[in-house]
Amino acid sequence: MADNPNPEMDVMQPAKPVKKKGIKRRFFLIGSALLVGGGAFGLYWGDSSAAARAKALTETGNDHNFLSWMKIAEDDTVTLYSPHIDFGQGSHTALAQMLADELDADWSKVKVQQAPADTAFANSALGKGFLAEMSGAPGVINALPAAIISMIARSMPLQITGGSSAIRFTGQVGMRTVGAAVRSALVAEAADRLGVPESELTTVDSKVIHAKSGKSLRYGELAAGAAERSLPGSPALKNSKDFKLIGKPIARMDIPAKVDGSARYGIDFTLPDMRVATIAAAPVRGGKLVSVDEKPALAVAGVEKVIKLDDAVIVVAKRYWQALKGLRALSPQFSDGGHKGVSSASVHAAQVALRTSGKPENEGGDGDVDAAFAAAGAKPVRAEYRVPFLHHAMMEPFALSGHYKDGKLTLWGGLQDPLTTRARAAKAAGLDMDDVAFNPMLMGGGFGRRFPDMTEIVDQVALLAKQVPYPVKLVWSREEEVRHGSYRPQSSAELSAILGKDGKIAAWRTDYVQSGDAEAETSFIYAIPAASRRHFAYQSNQNDGPWRSVNSTQMGFYNESFIDELAHAAGEDPYQFRRKHLPEGSRHRAVLDAVAKRSGWGSPLPEGTGRGIAIVESFGTIVAEVIEASVHEDGRPKVLKAWAVVDCGTTVNPLNAEAQIAGGLIMGLSSAIGEEITLDKGAVVQSNFNDYEILKLADAPPVVDVHFIESGAKMGGIGEPGVPPASPALANALFAATGKRIRTLPLRTQAKA
Repeated sequence: MADNPNPEMDVMQPAKPVKKKGIKRRFFLIGSALLVGGGAFGLYWGDSSAAARAKALTETGNDHNFLSWMKIAEDDTVTLYSPHIDFGQGSHTALAQMLADELDADWSKVKVQQAPADTAFANSALGKGFLAEMSGAPGVINALPAAIISMIARSMPLQITGGSSAIRFTGQVGMRTVGAAVRSALVAEAADRLGVPESELTTVDSKVIHAKSGKSLRYGELAAGAAERSLPGSPALKNSKDFKLIGKPIARMDIPAKVDGSARYGIDFTLPDMRVATIAAAPVRGGKLVSVDEKPALAVAGVEKVIKLDDAVIVVAKRYWQALKGLRALSPQFSDGGHKGVSSASVHAAQVALRTSGKPENEGGDGDVDAAFAAAGAKPVRAEYRVPFLHHAMMEPFALSGHYKDGKLTLWGGLQDPLTTRARAAKAAGLDMDDVAFNPMLMGGGFGRRFPDMTEIVDQVALLAKQVPYPVKLVWSREEEVRHGSYRPQSSAELSAILGKDGKIAAWRTDYVQSGDAEAETSFIYAIPAASRRHFAYQSNQNDGPWRSVNSTQMGFYNESFIDELAHAAGEDPYQFRRKHLPEGSRHRAVLDAVAKRSGWGSPLPEGTGRGIAIVESFGTIVAEVIEASVHEDGRPKVLKAWAVVDCGTTVNPLNAEAQIAGGLIMGLSSAIGEEITLDKGAVVQSNFNDYEILKLADAPPVVDVHFIESGAKMGGIGEPGVPPASPALANALFAATGKRIRTLPLRTQAKA
């Protein structure tokens, strides 16, 4: 945290968040892991054994390991082992910037490699960050010894990529600390060798320099001795004025390989004699395989085997197209698992019934909303909103390879949690985790879809590999991937509020229904005397899971659409109405003011064109967006311009951060305009990009203006927060253009007058 004397406090205080009631389940589970780790398994998960294992896995003889996450070679090369997988978000480069800046390393000699899927590389910095955030007691968590946090991370085991956590947790808490600690060890080693006080030494470009004598020692010369030294647990970190790499728009390390084609994804992986398989699962989730005649598939040239699973059938062949042809020749019969009556309409009806007569799963808030409503003496403003299941629509469909030999299972592919992948594969194959290896590869998109618990492919490959005497790659077709997703939940909500005599909101209530609680990711930023948020838990037969920005897209759409309606009811400008509900001097107001200024808010627009504004805080980052839009003749939105202003505290790599925010905004627009997963007779209707509508380049705004406010506040995430404000900003722009309020997504042709 640069220049902030209290890293747990923001430079400017935000509005009061909705209070949380009770103990969060995730915090309870982490606490349980702490108890387990400190008991019988404490020695196994200890720091010393993990460090020794990391050293054995990474050192080659002419380099030296430091704290599992980095090593220095004798030629001064610094290699960072990232516990996060980079699947397009640029985190590897940013993590390297943070470590190298504190280390004072020569950037031209810094490399990043993927950390092995091994408990020695479990992410203690991530564990500390998530634990502090989920518990609501960061002071308590930060006071725990580092060894305890590391033990928790290894016992869970924790090696995920998600939650916009790589930079704000692993980078800020982990990589900067590692870099500073190793730098101090190198300086101490140089001081002993040169016989001078440490205070007389400086570091630059992987050298320790003694200016008085003109002598210097390279990091590569010092690494062996420094690696034997005890490292400080809380080394002094640089102030922002001393940064040389953090905050600089450095080109991403992963781009050249992706441009020249040398980057290898899971779908590219191959081995000698490898077989390729593809799969058809029960169309209705929860259904089972009843029967299948194998003969038509086995009659296809190249097809070698048909494997029956409990809920699916797999065809194995020498090539993918042979396997797909064989699969298409089959006519498997599946049951519907009792879900044939499930449809998008029935899900919505069930949610409305639950919201109106059911009991909330949990509730939080400030003040007495019921009393405020009763005292106001005015009719509340009410609105109902609805959003559909959303698919991740990653460009690379699932492809996971496995080879079972001599009692050992080895996997290759792109998944967001390597250690859980190993554990899940071991369970499915009936093996010990030590008998399973996973080799993480590049991922062609993810957005939360590639968590191993969000897909059945890990179990499928574990079972498949034990039945095929060759290496085998299981490829899900695009149709299979779309129809068996882990979708963002279908959700609905009723929002109600009352305006006081001063024109301000006196009370606000949000009642929403979906699987999964949205409380963790999204802050309620407005200063309102009485506010309540009640969650009604509903689960359909679908596999729901995290989607980019998790639940912040739903809550962002609800909150920012509704406050626009309240501004209209009050007869006020939507920007000014939001502004007066944000505390003076707050970061939120600064972000809102900046986006209004940059977008020319209030200036004249052509007839039929409108501007919409929205501001959402998620993952510790505040993003305000303005969309300028009109409507095509067929009623589809036409996005003309877009602006985003972001306060994530400190921007590590402005070039990459801008791309992440712009990409998030475009993804938010795409989901708002055309994306929708619908159910009929228990099954998903959509099957590919022809009926799951991704925003086309021609329909995207020609320019997305992105601006960052360097507030120095506690660092927030960057990969996800650009998404949530886009859909309400667009809906609000369409209202301004047409006078028609849209409360159901996707928008498609709803804006037609």
